Amino acid sequence: MSLSASLKLPIEGMTCTGCASRLQTALNAIEGINAEVSFAAKSAEFTIDGSVDYDGTLKSILMLIEQKGYKTASSPEDDVLNNSQSVAPSPTNKAPHDSQTKTQELLLEGVTCASCVSKIEKALNALPDVQQAQINFALRTASITGDVETETLIKTIEAAGYNAKSTDNASDETLLDEKEKADQKYYRQLILQVWIGLGLGIPLMAYGLLGGPMTVNSPIERGVWLVIGLICAAVMYFAGKHFYLGAWKSFVNHNANMDTLIALGTGTAWLYSMIVVIYPLALPEMARHVYFEATAMIIGLINLGLALEVKARGRTSEAIQRLIGLQPKTARVIRDGNDIDIAIEQVLLNDLVRVRPGECIPVDGIVNEGKTTIDESMLTGEPMPVKKSQGDEIVAGSINKSGSIIFKATRVGKDTALAQIIKMVKRAQNSKPPIGRLADIIASYFVPVIMIISITSALVWLNFGPEPSIAFAVVSATTILIIACPCALGLATPMSVMVGVGKAAEAGVLIRNGEALQNASKITTMILDKTGTITLGQPKVTDIYRVNSMDENQILQLVASLEIGSEHPLAEAIVESANERGLQTDKVEHFNAIAGQGVEGIVGDKGLFFGNQKLMVEQGISVNKEAQDVSLKMAGEAKTPMFFAIDGELAAVIAVADPIKEDSISAIKRLQKNGIRVVMLTGDNQATAKAVAQKVGITDFFAEVLPDEKSKKVAELQAQGEIVGMTGDGINDAPALALANVGFAIGTGTDVAIESADITLMRGSLHGLADAISVSKATLRNIKQNLVGAFIYNAAGVPLAAGILFPFFGLLLNPVIAGAAMAFSSLTVVSNANRLRFFKPQDH
Repeated sequence: MSLSASLKLPIEGMTCTGCASRLQTALNAIEGINAEVSFAAKSAEFTIDGSVDYDGTLKSILMLIEQKGYKTASSPEDDVLNNSQSVAPSPTNKAPHDSQTKTQELLLEGVTCASCVSKIEKALNALPDVQQAQINFALRTASITGDVETETLIKTIEAAGYNAKSTDNASDETLLDEKEKADQKYYRQLILQVWIGLGLGIPLMAYGLLGGPMTVNSPIERGVWLVIGLICAAVMYFAGKHFYLGAWKSFVNHNANMDTLIALGTGTAWLYSMIVVIYPLALPEMARHVYFEATAMIIGLINLGLALEVKARGRTSEAIQRLIGLQPKTARVIRDGNDIDIAIEQVLLNDLVRVRPGECIPVDGIVNEGKTTIDESMLTGEPMPVKKSQGDEIVAGSINKSGSIIFKATRVGKDTALAQIIKMVKRAQNSKPPIGRLADIIASYFVPVIMIISITSALVWLNFGPEPSIAFAVVSATTILIIACPCALGLATPMSVMVGVGKAAEAGVLIRNGEALQNASKITTMILDKTGTITLGQPKVTDIYRVNSMDENQILQLVASLEIGSEHPLAEAIVESANERGLQTDKVEHFNAIAGQGVEGIVGDKGLFFGNQKLMVEQGISVNKEAQDVSLKMAGEAKTPMFFAIDGELAAVIAVADPIKEDSISAIKRLQKNGIRVVMLTGDNQATAKAVAQKVGITDFFAEVLPDEKSKKVAELQAQGEIVGMTGDGINDAPALALANVGFAIGTGTDVAIESADITLMRGSLHGLADAISVSKATLRNIKQNLVGAFIYNAAGVPLAAGILFPFFGLLLNPVIAGAAMAFSSLTVVSNANRLRFFKPQDH
């Protein structure tokens, strides 16, 4: 008897419970293991069957974990093999499965730069029950996954020096309205502060540029500059108080952020100027220069940059605004025989709802009476209206075009498809792609490093600079602090992700997270399941070739009776064909589905087998040459031949054809044109697979693939160094979708497939697949542009501010110029991200 072995490995790199779920599904596709992955414990526990090679299986596990982008034990593979314990599996050793995980969203206040983001994330992730905390600097929101009380989260954020409030029990529309009002109020406040700062700074700067002395060399000058200094102090209070309060909170919490740099920079300039005014004789005559204009101008310019950023940032949430705007505020329900208009929140499950032509569908439901056409383009990106009649599903947010219908509400409130789409889009916009984590790492060290550079520069000027060295030191230190504020760095990734995810949603593509958004741009091989992906998934019976004396109806009645309990699309085609002929099905007994082969059962007193040729071989049922030739001819016509046997003898060959989607060929050409290798997977026989592949222009395909072999094909291609995308719509596609670098689910498919996928295509067209990859590439390109711009800006700005050009050209950067550059760097990043709003995938 072979004993099972258990093993526990640490897993690094998981960012959410979804990562753990998908990794667990992928691992369980490996033969001979049972895996449970825990995000909370950051580990995976395995039971390895004694019938498989232990070392080989473990190597497969390690390779798969690495392929999915995670890391396991820090020791080399051999150490893992040596240190792993082979013991009998025990239920008590299983990693806990967290089924109670919840995600909360908080609105943040006082978050001014990427350093703030790093500080808050670190504080929240340190809480024991927080599985993941992510901050969206662009939206000023925190998304926290874990079983933690809201009050605890808010107190933790407050302890870090910031403010937060919960969004619980508020609708998306209410939250959007609140955010818009808050942004408008903040914008008006900033504009007022701009006028206050520039109102003093511009006249003073103009005075200096026109030759006016900015020095203190007489009692009159001393008195005038003292008044101006006090006015400047008032400007600092009324226009820049938020910078100084933020800096103080950061100091109290042993942190440093953008406010710290601005407060130190402007505060140093003002303080030095006041020393010049009050104690002019304590400084050399050449050093008696005041910088009140720099203090006022910097505060005004930075506030102007923030105001312009707020204005531009509002455009990035247009996708969410449009989605939220799709849902009407009222619905017309039928109660006690009367039509009444009620608030959308009051619609109940199973309510009968009436919708007239031109009206918006308020909730999800099933048509009860009437016929119409529905425009679902705002949800799926599909421009053509869809015909709907009794029994068809309709979704909230779509538009009733022609007829009047009555439907029964099946999903209301936050359970509607539209609400779930909004939730998924918001979650994706809050997530970070791997490339964005580089900015987070840099930002966590950025401000302290800049402060050190500023102090070092000041000391160098004091000790080695020309006279007045103290003035040069102050200017250099102040300019470095101002020009290096990491706003642009913090905005670089989230702004692009927000716009990119929203743009994808407009095309009917729902992206689960930032990692999927990034990885989709790297795909080298795309695997397409045939049925329901390349084809319509609506097969029809086309031929019945009889081997014995039974007529077609008798054969079809028996086969339909056998298949009545099966969910396979081919079974549905058989049953539908029998219904069209008015044939009654009989009771089936001892029904059994044989994976990858077909089905068996007893109808009446007849033992029936129905499936592919492999099933006939396995059951020892002879297939004569004529039937063989007929099946090959059917397969060559892109039909699927299936063999039907009664009591151990072949009775018929039945052909089912699944039409190819109209636009599959053009969509596949788009993928190939972009350099992506397209591979087709199908359980069909070789001849049928070849015929379909040839029709759609695919040269690489795998036929007669069993459901549990699909994930192995994914692993094989990954082992060849390919970045693999997998597209499917069925339950049997779920393991392969989870294992692929990026899984794409056809939105018209099963919920299990959608849950296992990284990206969902709301329409059935493969053009959505090509659109998703195009948007991914455009978004990643935009992120790189933003990051490179932010890095280059700071890399070039800091040395200039330190005075690197002074020894060669006698140039030292003015703090006012630094303030303007810092303010407009953020605006540049936001504007560049907004260019994505005009991106259009290549024509179909």
